Amino acid sequence: MTPSARLSAAIALLDEILDRKRPLGPALADWGKANRYAGSGDRNAIGNLVHDTLRVKASAQWIMGWRAEAEASPSEVDTGSREDDALRTQSGRAALLGMLRLLRGMEAEAIAALFTGERFAPAPLSEAERAALSAADLSDAPAHVRGNYPEWLDAELARSFGEARVEEAAALASRAPVDARVNALKLIRLKAMEALGHLEPEATPFSPYGLRFKPNAEGRAPYIQAEPAFIKGAVEIQDEGSQLAALLAGAKPGMQVLDLCAGGGGKTLAMAAEMNNKGQIFATDNDARRLAPIHERLTRAGVRNVQVRTPKGKEPAKLDDLAGKCDLVLVDAPCTGTGTWRRHPDAKWRLRPNALEMRREEQRGLLAQARRYVKPGGRLVYITCSLLDAENGAQIRDFLAANPDFRVLDPAANARATGLDSIGRHRDVSGLGLLLSPHRTDTDGFFMSVSTRST
Repeated sequence: MTPSARLSAAIALLDEILDRKRPLGPALADWGKANRYAGSGDRNAIGNLVHDTLRVKASAQWIMGWRAEAEASPSEVDTGSREDDALRTQSGRAALLGMLRLLRGMEAEAIAALFTGERFAPAPLSEAERAALSAADLSDAPAHVRGNYPEWLDAELARSFGEARVEEAAALASRAPVDARVNALKLIRLKAMEALGHLEPEATPFSPYGLRFKPNAEGRAPYIQAEPAFIKGAVEIQDEGSQLAALLAGAKPGMQVLDLCAGGGGKTLAMAAEMNNKGQIFATDNDARRLAPIHERLTRAGVRNVQVRTPKGKEPAKLDDLAGKCDLVLVDAPCTGTGTWRRHPDAKWRLRPNALEMRREEQRGLLAQARRYVKPGGRLVYITCSLLDAENGAQIRDFLAANPDFRVLDPAANARATGLDSIGRHRDVSGLGLLLSPHRTDTDGFFMSVSTRST
């Protein structure tokens, strides 16, 4: 495919994703199946164009004269106008044009050379588009446009970061590296770096077990899953922020641990390595499908101290025998996922206010459930991949008010006690936990708070 044809394909995909609110992954997969003539290089290039455009959609559309009300769905705005309907179908084009100017630094003439209207190429630029690309002006754009996030989230992000919210959100629009955790049950980090030396790994700055692989100029990152070190269980794909969250939990050999929202098992495996396979981890999740990959991962990693408790149908797994007996209960709570926007840029444009309240209700329920299993003197660790105080500090404040037998450990002191003194300064706005982010720590966004039960 020619560069111009790739741009046309990206515009069509963007229109579908934006107009139908489709997740990016399935949309790209369906496009690939329907256009089998496209080689792997074409698919990768088109995918990167779409990913990059969704990262900066708000500011890209702004400089092109597009405004948020123009992309409201027909059920939200009844225009009854052919002109407005035509404008709506151009949202992908406006976003792509703006991205080429803002993110890839292309001048108007260079962009015009690709938008020729010839075979498979996008239609030529209009005079208005040329003028917008030449000006590329964001000087009077509001915070949510400069930060590239939905307008309704501005107040929520302001609570977490104040005036720094634009910088924080802009970092969430960058490309994420691929991080891996060295499995200490099988290998030390130095040996893992030697085994993967041909991929040019770097040691992560905070996690003592982390390796980082940066994408190349085309956005390609090495496929770690094909490496013998991965196949043999010596390394696992895991963002450094997730590794740090597992370390801050403070799991130690001999403990009785409950991972209440284990999902695919990333933090379960990390804690098992910290415990050197001694003690017991009970891993469960309300969704058996999310839990399914954990079995193969445990075997590959050589983990022997994890007991998986799978729910049956709509009935949760039975945990009554663990009531009041656990040294550590981990709640890696479902959340809006705002901290993962580097990896899932489409997700921020599908997020709706009602989703935030739904997640808050789930989180309250999980904290109320989790407290039952913490023994006196035990720890309750609450984690989200969200940057919103409503899901983080506010939840802990409410939990402490309802449960006076729990108190929060000082976040900096807990970081120091787990050998992570360097991240202890990154408190969240509530002061009740640590908040990592791409801007602060070059990790995905994670909130972590540790409470202990007195009686």
